[in-house]
Amino acid sequence: MQPKDIVAQFIGDIHAQRFDEAKASLVTDGFEYVGPNMRFLRPDDMLAYQFGMAAIQKDLIVRQLSADGEHVFAILDYRTHFEPIGDVRLAVWFRVRDDKIQTVETFYNAAVVENMLGGELPTAES
Repeated sequence: MQPKDIVAQFIGDIHAQRFDEAKASLVTDGFEYVGPNMRFLRPDDMLAYQFGMAAIQKDLIVRQLSADGEHVFAILDYRTHFEPIGDVRLAVWFRVRDDKIQTVETFYNAAVVENMLGGELPTAES
C-alpha cells in the first residue's frame, strides 16, 4: 500500500472507532505522537486517549489528504457532541515507513481541549 492509503485506512478506523485495526497501522518500536499539549511514545497510549474521546466524537471528516513520499498530510474536521468543544479543525502530519505509521504530529487549538480536560493532560511515560 502507498503511504496515503495507509493513513486513509488509519483515519477510517479511528472514525469508525475500530481501535484494534487502527493499532495495526502503527509501528510498535520507535512510535511517536506529538500534539500541541501532549506526547505519546507508545501506540497504546495514543489509542487509549482516542478511545477516551470516542464518546464525544460525532464525526471525523477528511477535508484534504495529500502525500509527498513517506509524508502524508491530512486536514480534518473533528465534530463532537460536547458543546464546550464543538468542532475542532486538525492538521495532521504522518510519516510512514515500511508500510506502518511511525510518527503522528497534530496541530489544533489546544486551549479548547485543555479546558475540557481541566488541565489534566496525558503525557508520554519514560
